[in-house]
Amino acid sequence: MAVDSSAERVLAGLDPEQRAAVTAVAGPVCILAGAGTGKTRAITHRIAYRALSGEIAARHVLAVTFTARAAAEMRARLTALGVGGVQARTFHAAALRQVRYFAPRLLEGRPMPELLDSKVRLVTLAAARSGLRTDRAAARDLAGEIEWAKSSLVEPAEYVVAAAKALRETPHEPARVAEVFAAYEQIKRANGVIDFEDMLRAAVWGIEEHPDVAEQVRAQYRHFVVDEYQDVNPLQQRLLDAWLGGRDDLTVVGDASQTIYSFTGATSGYLVDFPRRRRDAVVIRLVRDYRSTPQVVGLANAVIRQARGTEAQLRLELVGQRPPGAEPDLRIFPDEPTEAAAVAARCRQLVAAGTPAREIAVLFRTNAQSEAYEKALAEAEVPYLVQGAERFFERTEVRQAMIALRSAVRSTPAGTPLVQAVVDALAAVGWAREQPPPGGAARERWEALAALVQLAEEYARTPNLLPIGDATVATARGGVSGHAVTGDPVGWVERAVSLAEFGEELQRRATQQHVPTVDGVTLASLHSAKGLEWDAVFLVGLADGTLPTTYAKTAEQVEEERRLLYVGVTRARQWLWLSYASARSPGGRPRRPCRFLPQFDRSGGERATPTAVEGRKPDPRRNRVVSCRICGATLLAGVDRKLGRCADCPSDLDDELYRRLYDWRARVASAQKVPAYVVFTDATLTALAERRPVAPDGLLAIAGIGPRKLGLYGEAVLALVGGAVVDELVPEKTSIIDP
Repeated sequence: MAVDSSAERVLAGLDPEQRAAVTAVAGPVCILAGAGTGKTRAITHRIAYRALSGEIAARHVLAVTFTARAAAEMRARLTALGVGGVQARTFHAAALRQVRYFAPRLLEGRPMPELLDSKVRLVTLAAARSGLRTDRAAARDLAGEIEWAKSSLVEPAEYVVAAAKALRETPHEPARVAEVFAAYEQIKRANGVIDFEDMLRAAVWGIEEHPDVAEQVRAQYRHFVVDEYQDVNPLQQRLLDAWLGGRDDLTVVGDASQTIYSFTGATSGYLVDFPRRRRDAVVIRLVRDYRSTPQVVGLANAVIRQARGTEAQLRLELVGQRPPGAEPDLRIFPDEPTEAAAVAARCRQLVAAGTPAREIAVLFRTNAQSEAYEKALAEAEVPYLVQGAERFFERTEVRQAMIALRSAVRSTPAGTPLVQAVVDALAAVGWAREQPPPGGAARERWEALAALVQLAEEYARTPNLLPIGDATVATARGGVSGHAVTGDPVGWVERAVSLAEFGEELQRRATQQHVPTVDGVTLASLHSAKGLEWDAVFLVGLADGTLPTTYAKTAEQVEEERRLLYVGVTRARQWLWLSYASARSPGGRPRRPCRFLPQFDRSGGERATPTAVEGRKPDPRRNRVVSCRICGATLLAGVDRKLGRCADCPSDLDDELYRRLYDWRARVASAQKVPAYVVFTDATLTALAERRPVAPDGLLAIAGIGPRKLGLYGEAVLALVGGAVVDELVPEKTSIIDP
């Protein structure tokens, strides 16, 4: 079939894999698209190519995605390609449009029920009917659990068993949640309203139970494209199957390594099983990353390469297409305030050097972590905005807590340690230190208030700690509390900071951080960062217990945390910073770095911060990312890092130099009466013969050669590299290697 010239123009500039995706024959097509590989380009060009070549009519295409922003981007690109009339919508928008259109027929003249914007109000009423008292956070968690059940096609009577099978961490005992679920459905019907899941179900019901509706819908929509297919839930898949009606002109696009919403009911199972469920499916892999530098791509591959489980079956090894850039910057700090201050200082430097503030992002695991970075950026006079959440001091629970703290000033006995006073005051708003509650929203509320306690700990200790016996103690503002800090061997005492003083500090921070901004550094959780990208990205708080969170109990939950980090790494275009604090607050309990980043010093505990504990500087080589000098991939294995290249990348070994090094090592080892590997390992000899350093710095760049070995053997090795013969350095009768 001759292809129209306008259709041919659509193929211009596509790489071979994208071109294969665009030109694949009609039928089931699965595009596995890694981060930054141009998936939106591939699917819009596929639609345009088919429409412009006359294979399909644009008005018969339905392209669905998960955000209105992504749908708008898809429509704009299609228009730019000269194709109009394609329906590009979210699942909910497409379903709502169809339900409204068919409502007069399906409801026999009755008005369409009002659509709820939020379940929280009715869930609160349902909880009260079931004997549960809930605040807004607890109601949000119950609403989320009901949403998961309905998205998973689970009815109230089935909830207990389904929650157990899915290993759900329920906000209340499962039977009580089922009661609230049932009561919610009753109240909803009595009020004549529907929620978003009802709307999707209504669209399914209209097609499955009404042949005339099914015929009209399927006549209108004949070709389907689904973006972010790894995020589809069972209810959305049911609707997609209803639209298809057994037909197979379906293109799905997804990346199993970016499956991070399973807690909402999303499952990558439909993407993983697509080739099995549709035997004649064409599967195309997009792996050329056009977003990030090879150094960032290498780290992303290193993170996801260790993945296990179902999603790992479709793991993609990305290949960076951009020019080389800076290595990812891995940093370890003694505590979180120091980490935040360093991040803010670097942001200021980037902005001063010409990077727009809007092209910088600070990403963290939980929204409760934002306060330290809001404060640090404000103090550094760097504008910022919080993505997908309220600023810390604007959160309802934080405002309520500050009111409670002010009220407690009058009732708190004099001399009460600040942290204890804060904990007691927060009890008035229902916060208990011992155990965080189940449920995402309730836990987030708990963590926000826990962050206030952490601020109190920091404020009481730094810079307000003074050594016992210090002459200035007696005259320090507020006096001395007289009790030593627990677990501190140095003998420091805590200044008696009053609750009123701490309240003033919180108000100062709130005022400082409430300055409105239009263009600034983005602060966002890793979940809300998905689908976005920036020139410079800071991934902060990468400590075990935060990422992965302590609430990740099962292997599947831990793997989802790994994928969260992968999503964070792949948000960066040019410059990436990864950091963690070895303690939450100054003098706090030591923490281990994130287990998904083997480049960090994994010794854990106090040895993770030798500067603070051992009084010496950390070895910078230990914590830096090492890239292959041939292909640019991040190196993880010790031998690969020593050689400076991947095991399967070509070697440029100087055979003659290797022979001389091998012979020299044998003679030195014999003279010192030690095994040969004590002098240098075989891998170190190979690295020397490949990299051929000509100066001491070049020797130190090779893992396994430190200052001590440089002093012992550096002069001889450099001489050998320069052409010296072994007999001149270590006289001996014979050579070890036969010619």
